[in-house]
Amino acid sequence: MKVDLRTVLIISDDPEFARTIMARWQSENNMPSFTVMKGDLCQKLDADSFEVAIVGAVRPTVLVPVLKALEPLPKPVLFIWDGGQAVETVRGSQLRAMVLRQQAGWLDALVLVVSEALRHCETLARAIRVEEANVLLKRQATLGRYILEMRHSLNNALTSVLGNAELLLLEPETLSAGARSQIETVRNMALRMHEILQRFSSLEKELTVIERQIEKASTSKALKAASTT
Repeated sequence: MKVDLRTVLIISDDPEFARTIMARWQSENNMPSFTVMKGDLCQKLDADSFEVAIVGAVRPTVLVPVLKALEPLPKPVLFIWDGGQAVETVRGSQLRAMVLRQQAGWLDALVLVVSEALRHCETLARAIRVEEANVLLKRQATLGRYILEMRHSLNNALTSVLGNAELLLLEPETLSAGARSQIETVRNMALRMHEILQRFSSLEKELTVIERQIEKASTSKALKAASTT
């Protein structure tokens, strides 16, 4: 199931906890979509249903199952700590979870952290789309280049077909009406194929553009990789 890339999952047994977070986000320009779920209902989570998970005000008896359900998912997890002992459980069960203490200014900090995580998800999604488009362009370029390379051989074959058809039609008295009609059909179809092959000259120009796009995308990817090392 594909959803908005700005979907935040709030896991909490306290409805006021979720309402407080969503109310704080009302003042932001870009408010994500929210899905609210109780702790005992998230045993089987769909990785495609959210981008960031916020866990807070969850009963101690269901906290560990919640963390175990989130652990295998490649999603950022933010645990809101109220100062109790639960933080030790989180650190022991969810190594990837970020912990934010519920103290003065915690809502502002939460918005900053989650917003940055959402931006990262969107950037990653764009990179994946670019990579997929690049793969498609490479396939199209390979197919187009193969067709262009075969154009000469196809032209030679068509020239032979057309030549023999024309020679046969030069002696119509030796042909029956049915045979003459069939040979004319062969000639006409060969002419159509010849016209199609002539259009491949524009394909060559398009391939040049595609190959430049591929080269540009590869260069950009290499520069980004170099900048992160």
